Amino acid sequence: MNFFSLLFRDKKHIPAIIAIVLLLIAQAYCELELPNYTSSIVDVGIMQGGIEDAVPGQIGTQSMQELQLFMTQAQRAEVDAAYAPVDGEDRLALKAGYAKDSPERTALKNDFTIPMVIGMQLQAAREEALVTQVPVDSPVKPANDGAETDAAFAPSPELTALIGKVMAGQGTDADVTAIHESIENQMAQMGLGVTMLGTAAVEYVRAEYEALGLDMQKIQTDYMLHMAGIMAIFTLIAVAVAVLVGLLASLVSAGIGRSLRKDAFTKIMYFSNTEMDKFSHASLITRSTNDVQQIQMAVVMFLRMVLFAPAMAVGGIIMVGRTDTGLSWVIVVAVVILASVIGTLLGITMPKFKKMQTLIDGVNLVSREILTGLPVIRAFCREDFEKKRFDKVSTDLYRNQLFTNRAMTMFMPGVFFIMNITMVSIVWFGGKGIDAGEMQVGDLMAFMSYTMFIVMSFMMLAMVTIILPRAAVAATRVLEVVKTGSSVSDKPASELHFENNNFAGRVVFDDVTFRYHDADEDTLAHISFAAEPGQTTAIIGGTGSGKSTLINLVPRLFDVTSGSVQIDGVDVRDLSQHKLRSLIGFVPQKGALFRGTIGSNLKYSGPQVTDADMHDAARIAQAEDFIAEKEDGYESEIAQGGSNVSGGQRQRLSIARAIAKHPEIFIFDDSFSALDFKTDAALRRALSGKLGGATVMIVAQRIATILRADKIVVVDEGEVVGIGTHRELLETCEVYREIASSQLSETELTA
Repeated sequence: MNFFSLLFRDKKHIPAIIAIVLLLIAQAYCELELPNYTSSIVDVGIMQGGIEDAVPGQIGTQSMQELQLFMTQAQRAEVDAAYAPVDGEDRLALKAGYAKDSPERTALKNDFTIPMVIGMQLQAAREEALVTQVPVDSPVKPANDGAETDAAFAPSPELTALIGKVMAGQGTDADVTAIHESIENQMAQMGLGVTMLGTAAVEYVRAEYEALGLDMQKIQTDYMLHMAGIMAIFTLIAVAVAVLVGLLASLVSAGIGRSLRKDAFTKIMYFSNTEMDKFSHASLITRSTNDVQQIQMAVVMFLRMVLFAPAMAVGGIIMVGRTDTGLSWVIVVAVVILASVIGTLLGITMPKFKKMQTLIDGVNLVSREILTGLPVIRAFCREDFEKKRFDKVSTDLYRNQLFTNRAMTMFMPGVFFIMNITMVSIVWFGGKGIDAGEMQVGDLMAFMSYTMFIVMSFMMLAMVTIILPRAAVAATRVLEVVKTGSSVSDKPASELHFENNNFAGRVVFDDVTFRYHDADEDTLAHISFAAEPGQTTAIIGGTGSGKSTLINLVPRLFDVTSGSVQIDGVDVRDLSQHKLRSLIGFVPQKGALFRGTIGSNLKYSGPQVTDADMHDAARIAQAEDFIAEKEDGYESEIAQGGSNVSGGQRQRLSIARAIAKHPEIFIFDDSFSALDFKTDAALRRALSGKLGGATVMIVAQRIATILRADKIVVVDEGEVVGIGTHRELLETCEVYREIASSQLSETELTA
């Protein structure tokens, strides 16, 4: 359900979604109406010469009198109310207000049909000069070509007698009703549908029009043009709506994608190291790019197809029911078979689609790892090994995609096979219906069109159903990032009482204990010491002793498990992260530069950094010389990650960036490791004279870097085992003495 919640996650998209739903209903209505008009063009325009039904627009007075002989008194009253004499002519014209398919016109059509069938028989009898008052058992001869039709019937003696009685003026309403029922029953016994009665009545109207001298060609042409015009209007509306729906769907999709990327990126920006460890970098990149793209594609298809297909399917079923062809069972069988095929396919492929995003994660993870470690891979001649490793994850993805693609390849031919079999069945059984007079050619064409709509709607739903599970997985992965709260968060604004304080920068660790979220033991235990403003506090210890973890607690990259880290007596958790980090100039172990120029990287802390600050910081960090050697100086380009400068240059630029900020607290996390001893010494001399009253905290591996620090904190296995100056620790701390002895000569130790 995560995917569907995304549609309404941003309320500003709701009006567009509602508009899309309404527009799709309008489009479905327009497209569903087209087969009706196609049917009318074939049945009425071509087969009936533009004459819609048994209700004549004009009729001779004598013909009307003859027809009314075979109507009941109520029917004659309805007919008399519908027609008015034409001035100066011996004819009647239909009054306004009898629109097609209106109840009034339907009633008139029922009134006229049987009398007109009898009239056709009488006319045929007169033309053959057989009798004058009684119908004969000859076929009806249409006025257009004289060919025989299936609307013939052989009156029984009883029916012949009744017709003669009525024509003699001696009939009653009961006699007329008996004649109607007898003709309808006889047509049914002959296997001829009611449609044939209507066809015979239309032939009577055609003959009457010709007798009145009306232009039959114009009637037919006008009808065809009228129907074609309506179809053109519906088509243009459907096209315009489809374009508008596509535009709105694209806007909604792009908006949802942008919103998700923004929310995910914003949340990632505030993740602590705990959350960054939970989600791999490769996975976060995949979730913010590929997963969001999958969601966008699914949103477009959902809005354009999933909402449209049911409207077409339901509308098609309703229209099929209205055609009254008796072939609905064909559609039921086709839909059941199609649903079985789709269900089987989804059951097989769904697990594979759900697995797809995880496999893409794996490819991205291995790719990123290999590209990042390419120098090491080459140095150890492990190219073949890494190729095999990449080939494995790539092959897993390939096999998964191959399986799903093969399944989809089988799906489309299967659907079209079912569709074609359905069409053949409709033509076969529909042809029998036409032959029996139960339907017309146009009705069959309309039925086939509606069947196509229904089957295609199910096919569209199947295609989207295959895409939606993958999108649902992607939505779950993206929302997992968006909904993951950071373990390091600000207190409510009402509880932040020190935001406007001026801090000197005194850092105190008060009985600090820390344990990683997935660890069984404490990484740091009961750490207590203070770093004073204007002094350099160094932290040293063996590899894995917890030095970097300790220093990361100051800017709250992690939060302490117990105890507190304070700045000027204020717990860092009582400050907003923005306020806290504005006090700190942080230089991590691995200097990170951003794509841009040297100048933009040195001014990264904000517009408050002036050119003078930038130049001064570069001079202190011993970066001025190599910057000057570059052709563009401070405007020289920096590649992504600073890959076009050396490790030492990258560290110096990172140090200069922190200095240019003028923070109250400097944190150098083993930031001098890539510098040679000469540059290291020069940089530390420059720092000691320029940092003024700032608090300096240095994590170092090399004793030479911290030799003259005001305070050295020795950490071993997560505990503080010594605090003092270099000389004091040589005498009091065995761990420090071992580290110093491994790096300094005897002369340096005693100097």
